[in-house]
Amino acid sequence: MRVNSLSFRLLASSALIAIVLLAAAAFLLNTLFQQALERNFDQRLKAALDGILANVELTADGTPKLQGPIADTRFSLPLSGWYWQVSSMDKHERLLASDSLLEQHIAVPADALNKRDADGVASFSAIDKEGKQLRVIEQRLKLFGSPQDFSFLVAGNFDELKTEVASFRQTLLTVLGLLGAGLLLALLAQVRFGLRPLTEMQHALNDIRSGKIEMLHDNFPGEIQPVADELNLLVQANFEVIERARMQVGNLAHALKTPISVLTNEARDNKGPLADKVKEQIDVMRDQVNLYLDRARRAARAQTIGSATDVEPVLQSLARTLMRINRDRDLKITVDAPANLRFRGERQDLEEMVGNVMDNACKWAKSQILVKAVQLASNGDDGRSWLMLTINDDGPGIPAGNRAAALKRGERLDESKPGSGLGMSIISETASMYGGTIELSDSEWRGLSFNLKLPSIA
Repeated sequence: MRVNSLSFRLLASSALIAIVLLAAAAFLLNTLFQQALERNFDQRLKAALDGILANVELTADGTPKLQGPIADTRFSLPLSGWYWQVSSMDKHERLLASDSLLEQHIAVPADALNKRDADGVASFSAIDKEGKQLRVIEQRLKLFGSPQDFSFLVAGNFDELKTEVASFRQTLLTVLGLLGAGLLLALLAQVRFGLRPLTEMQHALNDIRSGKIEMLHDNFPGEIQPVADELNLLVQANFEVIERARMQVGNLAHALKTPISVLTNEARDNKGPLADKVKEQIDVMRDQVNLYLDRARRAARAQTIGSATDVEPVLQSLARTLMRINRDRDLKITVDAPANLRFRGERQDLEEMVGNVMDNACKWAKSQILVKAVQLASNGDDGRSWLMLTINDDGPGIPAGNRAAALKRGERLDESKPGSGLGMSIISETASMYGGTIELSDSEWRGLSFNLKLPSIA
């Protein structure tokens, strides 16, 4: 999955939203759980406060006194974090306290008692001498027979809730993590399923270029069916343009054939320097017309969508033909090509390119020629597949400095062999029309290796 693909964009954006929502849910649930624990803790402290109020009475001298033991034994353990105390409102001195408090006094912040609930209970946090965090509630009440209020204060060890909070947070993160992983897998499946029609369209277009089908089918989803229809119209228009180009090339050939024939006959019937000059220029005109008509036909075929040619039969046929032509030289031509390798183009163009190369190799080879075709392992940047045709001979080869000149039109490095010097130019022009390339190098027999890269069908 590439970074600039639709799949990555959809998955990344959905995953980002899911992560943000899960993080917000984790924060909200954790906060709600802590608030619920605090409310529950305050209820426990209020229950303890009610128990203390039920056990405190006034003595004859007007001071409070504990009548019976407190049921919760944590108020008896020294510095347990669970304390209670009763203080006077006028002198703010401690009158009664739990055994767990020892000689300590729970300090009340100045502004902690200003905010009270409907029952007159104030709550705040404090720290004891052991460093324990305390949750404290305070309420002012009059005891029976007393004209003044007393401050009743109960504190609980709030650190005990940290274990519960940590356990809940760990469970919450584990569950949300598994949920997030499940959502990512579901998003991946959804993206794959949702974008599958685009993959099917890509495969169908490859089949059109391979010649397996002519048009895209009409059962794509409604959102991309208009795109498929437009592509079908584009393919149809391409076929029509190519057909018109072929017809115009044929018409031009017929239109020029008659005037050239008339001029040829007139020049043949008349003798003299002028007639000879006319015949010479007519031959030049005929060659140029044939050249550019052939070039137009090759260009039209190269742009045709859906043309495909099996490579191995073409190579075998050319090899048999050339060995029969050169049977007096006992020339051996070996073909090594996979049966499923296909050239993305017209058979006539492949025969013309490879035939010219193999014919040239036969002229210079001593005894053997190897023709090898392979599918290249990697595709180009445009996503197309390529094959490599290599023709090796055991001839004298071409020096590295002369190889560029050998590909030029009409160039002949050795006049001892027959030829016009146009074969290499035709090969180069036809290959370039298909986007291919040509490279000359040394063969394994120190002769010439002709490397022709052409588009293929993977």
